[in-house]
Amino acid sequence: QVQLVESGGGLVQPGGSLRLSCAASGSPLSIIAMGWYRQAPGKQRELVARITSGDNPVYGDSVKGRFTISSDNAKNTVYLQMDGLKAEDTAVYYCNMLPLLGAAYWGQGTQVTVSS
Repeated sequence: QVQLVESGGGLVQPGGSLRLSCAASGSPLSIIAMGWYRQAPGKQRELVARITSGDNPVYGDSVKGRFTISSDNAKNTVYLQMDGLKAEDTAVYYCNMLPLLGAAYWGQGTQVTVSS
């Protein structure tokens, strides 16, 4: 059974940085896209960033220029470098991986809180 394990969340002051990591275990099928989504209280889950082999990364409008997504395909691992964090970035961040066949995999979520 495939599991996505996230790490790197926590509490940070406005303007600070965090780096999230997500690794897949359990021999996932060929992964064609990896990404991060987030959900703040009372809001819908939204795309933060997504990366696909051979294409430029896609970012949500609110994080462009501040967040950077990267991946290590050989290790089925995806990262999210978050700089210039703002209070409105506070949310639960979910890792997502899309296999060539079948449904997408989701992580359990990691809390990111930006507060002074």
